[in-house]
Amino acid sequence: METLTGKIAAVTGGTRGIGRAICERLLREGARVALCGRLQASVDNAVREMAHPGRVQGLAADVRKLQDVRRFFGWVEEQFGGLDILVNNAGEGVFRRVGEMTAEEWHRNIDLNLNGAYYCAHEALALFARRGGGFIVNISSLAGKNAFSGGAAYNASKFGLNGFSEALMLDHRYDNVRVASIMPGSVNTEFGRDATGADWKIQPEDVAEVAAMVLRMPARTMVSRVEIRPSQPKK
Repeated sequence: METLTGKIAAVTGGTRGIGRAICERLLREGARVALCGRLQASVDNAVREMAHPGRVQGLAADVRKLQDVRRFFGWVEEQFGGLDILVNNAGEGVFRRVGEMTAEEWHRNIDLNLNGAYYCAHEALALFARRGGGFIVNISSLAGKNAFSGGAAYNASKFGLNGFSEALMLDHRYDNVRVASIMPGSVNTEFGRDATGADWKIQPEDVAEVAAMVLRMPARTMVSRVEIRPSQPKK
């Protein structure tokens, strides 16, 4: 297995939930971490709580906005000197039937979950090229293969993210860029339709463990897609 010690990772949506758990897991692996979130106060609080001075820093950025994404990756290069890993984690769900959904709600799903991943991957690829390669992990969802009522916009964004991930891998595998999709089912976070802290759900730390495992695979091997589901979901 490869070591992540000294690797430079950027994690979007890194202030809470799955993104926060991935940041903490990468820090334990010895990586240096740049995280973003929408609010600078939340970013600063997360960085302070992680308590790894010099190895984790953050900047506010809304990945739905290309100018924010470009500013964030420029800042990453200035502060860290390059980039080895991108974790596209920032995501949101608006769950309504199509006939009841507004255009604004539709765009909230597509712009953040899909367009944001493209913006970040595009900027990361330029930084990877200067270091001879890199790794992109896209946090998708089982909703990217299983449609459900009320999930049209979220389903569309995650189906699209899975397709984007596969094409991204095919485009850049010979540039020494590996791409993986992690597709969790129900995760115990504030995200989604059911915000209750049910014990049966996947924990954010479980998703982070899978991300670390994927990233540590030998360079000759790429885990391109991982599905994660609760062992004993609520009946």
